[in-house]
Amino acid sequence: MGEWELRPASTSDVEAVAELRAVVLRADLERLGRYDERRVRQRLRDGFDRTHTWVIEVEGAFAGCVALRPAEDARWLEHFYLVPRLQGAGIGSAVLRALLARCDRSGDPVRLNVLRGSAARRLYERHGFTVEAVDAVDVFMVREPVRT
Repeated sequence: MGEWELRPASTSDVEAVAELRAVVLRADLERLGRYDERRVRQRLRDGFDRTHTWVIEVEGAFAGCVALRPAEDARWLEHFYLVPRLQGAGIGSAVLRALLARCDRSGDPVRLNVLRGSAARRLYERHGFTVEAVDAVDVFMVREPVRT
């Protein structure tokens, strides 16, 4: 695993993140019959909030992103994408552990949704997420804070 760090996202990151989203989600969205070349990028652009988003850098280069958006009853883990060549190297787990530790300290549950059939679901389950609900496209998961 290379050296990684999180840096606050800026508005100039939106296109790189939108492109990464399209690459990472393509196979799952196609499998679900939901892939649209334009829409997959535009949905990210429309919902991009740099205030709660970080860029993941590995050895100083763009490697992904993640958002942790506050909501009334939890924090929502969103837009967690890692470039394909770095997937499976432990970076996603390390980033997730760091974010979950922050939420544990503040006592916040974490919620997310993942596409049905996505391999990412296994990552979330390994980190204590459980299924709350399932619909035709998404699996909604939650992780309660770990008290130490």
